[in-house]
Amino acid sequence: MDLQEAMQKRKAALAELRKKRKAMKKAVKVRNDLPEFIRYHWWRYFRLERGYKWRKPKGNDNKSRLQLKGYPPIVKIGYRTPKEVRGLHPSGLEPVIVHNVKELEKVDKEKHIVYIASSVGKRKRALILKRAKELGIRVANGGVEQ
Repeated sequence: MDLQEAMQKRKAALAELRKKRKAMKKAVKVRNDLPEFIRYHWWRYFRLERGYKWRKPKGNDNKSRLQLKGYPPIVKIGYRTPKEVRGLHPSGLEPVIVHNVKELEKVDKEKHIVYIASSVGKRKRALILKRAKELGIRVANGGVEQ
């Protein structure tokens, strides 16, 4: 009975892993096919080119809002990634921001990948990297020091 339960748990875990992998593949495909969403008229005015980021077109006769041929594509919900993998690191792990070594102790190495906060200095960063290596935790922005 004990062996059967263990096998069923393993099968369930593998099925979940397969489902997650399939969703990750779909997310990668969506990400690769994603157009570059650019602001309407950024090519015409220098002041818009400097702020090269998406703004929803709202004008009545705006060609981009009307989605006419030859104009840049607009952001739509159809470009969204699958819910299971939304917000995950490309490795499939959930990102966690860490500010000190104490926070690093709470991280589960099977589920999480660590980002060291940008406000952390060089000395504390080195301590976090050293402890992460001891615990076997992956650090996404570890740099060369890892």
